[in-house]
Amino acid sequence: MNPTEIYNLEPGLLWKNFHRLTETPRPSHHEEAVQQLILDFADDLGLASERDAHGNIIVRKAATAGMEGRKGVILQGHLDMVPQANAGSSHDFARDPIKTRVEGDWVLADETTLGADNGIGVAAAMAVLESTDLEHGPIEALFTSNEEDGMAGAFGLAPGLLSGEILINMDSEDEGVLCIGCAGGANVNSELSYREVAAREGMVALELSITGLKGGHSGVDIHRGRGNANKLLFRLLGEARKQCGIALARVDGGSLRNAIPREAFARLLVETGREVELRALVETYRGIYAKELAGTDDGVTLSLERVEAPSNCMDSESQQKLIDLVNACPHGVMRMSDTMPGLVESSTNLAIVKAEGGRIQVYNLVRSSVDTARDMICSAIESLFNLAGAQTTFDGHYPGWQPNPESPVLQTVLGAYRDCFGSDAEVGGIHAGLECGILGATYPDWDMISFGPTIRYPHSPDERVQISTVSRFWELLVRVLATTP
Repeated sequence: MNPTEIYNLEPGLLWKNFHRLTETPRPSHHEEAVQQLILDFADDLGLASERDAHGNIIVRKAATAGMEGRKGVILQGHLDMVPQANAGSSHDFARDPIKTRVEGDWVLADETTLGADNGIGVAAAMAVLESTDLEHGPIEALFTSNEEDGMAGAFGLAPGLLSGEILINMDSEDEGVLCIGCAGGANVNSELSYREVAAREGMVALELSITGLKGGHSGVDIHRGRGNANKLLFRLLGEARKQCGIALARVDGGSLRNAIPREAFARLLVETGREVELRALVETYRGIYAKELAGTDDGVTLSLERVEAPSNCMDSESQQKLIDLVNACPHGVMRMSDTMPGLVESSTNLAIVKAEGGRIQVYNLVRSSVDTARDMICSAIESLFNLAGAQTTFDGHYPGWQPNPESPVLQTVLGAYRDCFGSDAEVGGIHAGLECGILGATYPDWDMISFGPTIRYPHSPDERVQISTVSRFWELLVRVLATTP
């Protein structure tokens, strides 16, 4: 998308700043450029700003005349984005700008994630800071770092840095839904070793690939029934071991904990005389997966290509353990919420499976709005891997955000939504790790809410944001700032 095209979208100030963000590389752990962009932006506007030791940036803007006595509002978004590209893409997220385009009512990227999660929220905060014609009380814009891979910025935010009383998080992805609760989460990291044995003579080496899946956010998309490339790969490997006597040499499935795996690859060996049998089995499973995922993941693709033969492969006992572990490991929705119909309470994402050089790594991300349920699922996965002699560790624990239906800011936003659009907004929660739970633990007196435009397929190259809902999101935000008591 060229600047002229995006500048024609409304609201102009928001889209202009979003375009600046797409031109600034900002994958998790590589946020120096976007942090400097925000600091320079604040300096150009003559606004006070600071960056803490964790990469969080705070920008302050005084209230408009006559509104100095209003409650201070904190506008919050995260600076980093998930770096996901389709297989074959040469995009370098640490250096290259995101190439965007408009298709009807949607903005999306070419072959990569768009970064609307959470670039639209950040751009909205920038637009508020830059605008000269809005009415609002005291504003603090909080731009957090490394939300997508550990929420390090939110965890590191020190108490006492912010003076506002109301937090508006702009990281929600369904326009018309006001979020007042979210899931917590934890990483489950399992590892075990295996013996490498010499590959037998008379074997042919093949690369089995499963690609073309939609993937998506491992929280908000986990209930959609999309294929998990790791589960599909190992289901097929299990049958290939039984029917064709394969030997595994290498596995590489999934790449990010918070994304449903879209692609998985296995390098394997099979006796030359059984290659035809293996190819027939792959064709059979191509049909099985296409039928099972019809209407949900229609792009699933299986391929089997000859490759250079490795000198070593996994010992047969470890191969059996790995196949059994991945096939038995839970993935998907574990329990639905009893208090919010239609909302997932607990889930787990079998995110990454890697085996190479004598080392096996299996990483799961567990989410739940009930911390004890999260811990129970983590323990169950640990027990499974203990049976195979694996070592399991946990990290990245973060709390959920318990909903408060009596929240004053919720009542303000409900009234503003009704004034803007003549209808009632939906109130709900999100099965994802909004930073509100972590921030609220540090600032327990904050009154918090989250809302945003409609974003689809976040954390995948199909990510897109709906243009018309960005306009509604902005209109609501402006109204809320003007009416906050």
